[in-house]
Amino acid sequence: MTHDHDQGHDHDHDLNGRAERTFAALAPARGRAFAQSWWGRAWLQSLEDAALETAAVKAGRRLARAGGVGAVTVRPGRVTAVVRDRGGAAHRADVLLPELSDGEWARFQDLVVERSGHMAALLDRELPPHLIEDAALSGIELLPGLGDLEPECDCGAWDHCGHTAALCHQVARLLDEDPFLLLLLRGRGEDAFLTELHVRSTAGPSGVTPEAAGVDAAEAWAAADILPPLPEVPGLPQAPGTPPSLTAGSVVAPGIDTAALEHLAGRTAVEASRLLAAILGGEAPAEAGLTAAQDAVRLACGPAPAGVVERLATGSGRGPDGLAAAVRAWRLGGAVALTVLDEEREVEGVALARARAALEAAWEEDERPAFHRSGNRWTVADEGVQLRLDGEGHWWPYREEGDHWVPTGGADPDPATALASARPGAAEARVS
Repeated sequence: MTHDHDQGHDHDHDLNGRAERTFAALAPARGRAFAQSWWGRAWLQSLEDAALETAAVKAGRRLARAGGVGAVTVRPGRVTAVVRDRGGAAHRADVLLPELSDGEWARFQDLVVERSGHMAALLDRELPPHLIEDAALSGIELLPGLGDLEPECDCGAWDHCGHTAALCHQVARLLDEDPFLLLLLRGRGEDAFLTELHVRSTAGPSGVTPEAAGVDAAEAWAAADILPPLPEVPGLPQAPGTPPSLTAGSVVAPGIDTAALEHLAGRTAVEASRLLAAILGGEAPAEAGLTAAQDAVRLACGPAPAGVVERLATGSGRGPDGLAAAVRAWRLGGAVALTVLDEEREVEGVALARARAALEAAWEEDERPAFHRSGNRWTVADEGVQLRLDGEGHWWPYREEGDHWVPTGGADPDPATALASARPGAAEARVS
């Protein structure tokens, strides 16, 4: 199997039955933070916990950001790359990670088979983060623990150096793209693991695969001599349907606002199309259980007669200017973005520590903006820009316009990327 990535391709090899994957060197990561996914951040946290010198971690981040890490090879128990330091000298860097035993793999697979949600996600080639917590409760540690990331570098350092730290930062970028690499490092390639998982899920208590119950649906259909054959499942229409127009000749009950009714029918068709697309795509429909005020914002997102917009502005309790800002937020991120627009909440404990760590990692010390924090809002006062943190740890960019703060883009796990889209002159996110 070959996976495509933004800056190159990875290549699979199988040496004596043990998978190995090699990834082409990635482009420099200037202007963005490493570890944008949950998996990448967890990996880098393990590096920071393991390294005795924070200076080595920072030096490694600078080397990786500048493109000093060459092709990366990932195999069970080891990841390897050639890293060039700022002087141009090349060093072979390795980071070792203990493999899981066969017994641990068996227990892990039993855990997955027992939980249908984990099983479905893995067979869809997704590695859900909450699987880590369930595995840890069973004594199976997939993420590196303290001391698990063992460095080896020909520069002679006995602990993590800038070269091995740079390699770890590059691995975090690869984990952003494909968290299954963590399984490979722990001893199982993706294909081998999924094959073993499938066999284990279909085996009975005695280890013998049972015969399938029932018959194939197509065979049953054919056996009944029913013609024509089963039709294909219809696809998603290219555009939402258009409700009929309530013309002057239509019979409408007294007191009905025909313009408002036409707008409501049109927005209902748009929402039905979105929900159907989510279901056909295997996603869970979002924005369920909206309040009346939130639904008024959703209804205002489509072209509407002036009188309808005024009614929605009043019904939402926002007024015309407030409704315009709310519509923009909705188009950028639905009900979540609307919550970020409206609420100022406290950020405490672990969430605050993670937010501070993300802000520190996003910029070099001499480039970091001067933030003033109020609750979940970080403001750069002299620039008139702001970051707002949502409940999932994502950053939303805002810009001051007159007496109001307005959203300028969608959520981003990297605060530097989000803030860049808030600054005047940046290309704002396209919304529809």
